[in-house]
Amino acid sequence: MTGASRESLRPRQLPLELGHSPALSRDDLIVSDANRAAVALVDRWPDWPSHVTVLAGPTGSGKSHIASIWREMAGAAELRAQHLGEEAIAAATSGPVLIDDVDSSPLDETGLFHLINAVRQADTCLLLCARQFPGGWQIGLPDLASRLKAAATVEIGEPDDALLSGVITKLFADRQIEVDPHVIQFVARRIERSLSAAILAVSEMDRVALERRSRITRTVAADVVAAMEHLEP
Repeated sequence: MTGASRESLRPRQLPLELGHSPALSRDDLIVSDANRAAVALVDRWPDWPSHVTVLAGPTGSGKSHIASIWREMAGAAELRAQHLGEEAIAAATSGPVLIDDVDSSPLDETGLFHLINAVRQADTCLLLCARQFPGGWQIGLPDLASRLKAAATVEIGEPDDALLSGVITKLFADRQIEVDPHVIQFVARRIERSLSAAILAVSEMDRVALERRSRITRTVAADVVAAMEHLEP
C-alpha cells in the first residue's frame, strides 16, 4: 500500500464525529473471559464487598466503558484524581463516586485518603479505575497505602479475540451494516488488542468500502489492517 493510502487511514475521523457513536448501555456490553469479572462487578451493584474497589487493566481494555455504565447505574459523581478537595468530599458523603485513570496523572494523595475516609463514614462506594493495582502506584503517604490495601480489586484483561469480534460485530450493527463473520474474525485477530483499535478499524472499513462502492470484504479489511499497522503510535 502506498504512503498516500496509509495517510488516508490516519485516525482523523472517529465514529463519534461521524454520527456513529456506539451504544454504551449495560445491554450493549459484550462479555468475554477478558472482562467477565469486571462485568460481574457492575451486575452485583450495590452488593459490593468493599466501600472502595479498584478496577485495573491495560489501556484499551474497556475500563472506562464499564465505569461509565456503573456511573449511570449508581448515579455516581465523577471526580478528578488531581483535585480531591472539599467538593469531592461533599460528593462522597451524598453518594457513590468514581475516579477514572487514577494512575495516569499526579494523584492528590492526601485528598484521596480523606475521600476514602468520607466514603467509609457515609457508607457509600468509591470505584477507582487504573492501569495497575495500587501496589504499582508509588504511593508516598503510608496511611493512604494502608487504606488501598484494604480495597477490593477486580482485573480486566486485554481484549481477546472473542471480545474484539463481538465489539466489531456490534459496531457494524450500529451502522446497519452486515459483514461476513470470517471478515470480522480476520480483523479481530490482526488489529491491536484494544477497543479503540476496533472502533477505528470499523470506521475505516466503512469509509474505504464507501469510497470503493464495495461491500466490506476481506480485501477491504486486509487493506485497512495493513494501513493501521503502519500508523505511528
